Amino acid sequence: MTFLIQGGSALLDTGFEQADLMVSREGLSLEPQGTGARLRFDAAGLLVLPGIVDIHGDAFERQIMPRPGVGFPVPMALLDTDRQLVANGITTAFHGVTCSWEPGLRGEESANRLIEAVEQLRPELMADTHIHLRHETFNLGSETTLSGWIAEGRLRVLAFNDHMEGIVKTTTGKKAKLGRMVERSGLDEAEFIALVDALWARRDEVAESVRRIAGMARDAGLILLSHDDPSPAERQAYRALGCAVAEFPMTEETAAEAVRAGEATVFGAPNVVRGGSHTGCPSAAEMVAKDLATILASDYFYPAMAQAIWRLDREGTLPLAEGWALVSRNPARHLGFTDRGSLAEGLRADLVLAEPSAHGLRIVATFAAGRLAHCTDSQRIRAN
Repeated sequence: MTFLIQGGSALLDTGFEQADLMVSREGLSLEPQGTGARLRFDAAGLLVLPGIVDIHGDAFERQIMPRPGVGFPVPMALLDTDRQLVANGITTAFHGVTCSWEPGLRGEESANRLIEAVEQLRPELMADTHIHLRHETFNLGSETTLSGWIAEGRLRVLAFNDHMEGIVKTTTGKKAKLGRMVERSGLDEAEFIALVDALWARRDEVAESVRRIAGMARDAGLILLSHDDPSPAERQAYRALGCAVAEFPMTEETAAEAVRAGEATVFGAPNVVRGGSHTGCPSAAEMVAKDLATILASDYFYPAMAQAIWRLDREGTLPLAEGWALVSRNPARHLGFTDRGSLAEGLRADLVLAEPSAHGLRIVATFAAGRLAHCTDSQRIRAN
């Protein structure tokens, strides 16, 4: 179905302009011929924005396991997640799938089920959905499996995570409450700590394993990220392995090191919406203000993407016309996409139509690859 989007304020490369756009499965046209459209969408009073590209979101885990130990079928969870994505303007999504040494929700078996489910469901999903595999570096036992996934072309993004040191410190004295990590693993606390101890004893093997995996991923053309870099030195070390994106750098100095090298930095959109990090890391809004944030990601809350850009605009940090690139053009570019991220002739027709309100940006409609994926006001649609 071809739509003529009329009367909206479209965010073009030159800024916001009153413009009509033609939207179809074949792509986007900025010089529409009204007679070719089957339907018209009245966008009067709406902002017409490029579809959101989410480099890292793991809120889908709450659909799979809404309460500790209470699971639901992965296909059911992912289909519901897809509706959440497009309802929040996200037209390209990278599910942050963790492959950890933890059993349970973030273990290898769960990761494999998620990868298989995305592959099988892809024709039904409205958002263009991919896997952003988060490899826990102490997961030495999964190196062979990970190598197979890379060789088979099942991954597009690979991030290196290392949460072991923090866990070891947390479990000092074997008395600490490990909360959600223990709950989602299916182990009791004593079993969990014993597993941590066994893996920590093999810590000298980790660096070589990471080097091998990074080499395979580079050869296969994957986008490589490092996660939670604590220092400029660690950012430099991961750069040497081919990781050109710093995801959630833990200090301002680390973010500055990445930016100086021309690399992308990723911060959480929820951090902006909430007014700061809940873990004591840098304020994402401050990083944006200092030109140290390249990309915002949904992290654990899909609605935060659009609302973060709205808040940056309202607070005078960055005008919306510039800030929207943090969730569209910039992530698209650093993920290797050349067919999306902006409203330009011939690109994939991913659009978000939004209305400013007292509570932020209200997503009125989302078009994904030319399809009307979400709409809250059907009265705006008319036959041509």
